[in-house]
Amino acid sequence: MKLFLITRVVPFVLQLFVRFIYLTSKKVFHHPEIDSNEPFIVTFWHGELLMQPFNYKKIKPKGKVSAMISEHKDGEAITRTVEYLGIDSIRGSSTRGGAKALIGAIKELKAGDDIAITPDGPRGPRHSVADGIVAISQKTNARILIFNCKPTKYWQFNSWDKFIVPKPFGKLEFFIQEPFDLNSLEIDEAKELIKKKLLLNSME
Repeated sequence: MKLFLITRVVPFVLQLFVRFIYLTSKKVFHHPEIDSNEPFIVTFWHGELLMQPFNYKKIKPKGKVSAMISEHKDGEAITRTVEYLGIDSIRGSSTRGGAKALIGAIKELKAGDDIAITPDGPRGPRHSVADGIVAISQKTNARILIFNCKPTKYWQFNSWDKFIVPKPFGKLEFFIQEPFDLNSLEIDEAKELIKKKLLLNSME
């Protein structure tokens, strides 16, 4: 019964709540012009992930994106929640199932679809960038899209990622930066560039 609640009931209720927040909020989008046929690596901080499916669907209404989600048991609830919001999943992360996830991400990009990564997930440290996003970008030549979402009113958890839940009837500002590649950069340079861009419009 507990497993059923975690993997079925909680995700359904959560996605309804997320939709309610979005529908009752004023939305402002700061988006560049992009080629909707180009496959991208979408990235955002773990603490800002809740509203990002709407950010993606605004710029690619018919796009397919698969999020890299941990194989930890907590990842199952997240997987089912984002599926309700139109996001597929690739199970695995830097701490569990990493090789499988890396291969899966490369396959998605080569098939012409997008992938989504939280570079400081699944367990931090907050606002750190793991090696995986750099490896995937450089192996596929896929460019990166930086996503942020800044609500005017929100709850913030006392978790490692300071997870943010926007409050209904506020204002949501969605940001996407111009796409960029990492081909000419060493791994530490690439990670620093990603971090710098992610912090530009992030919540503190």
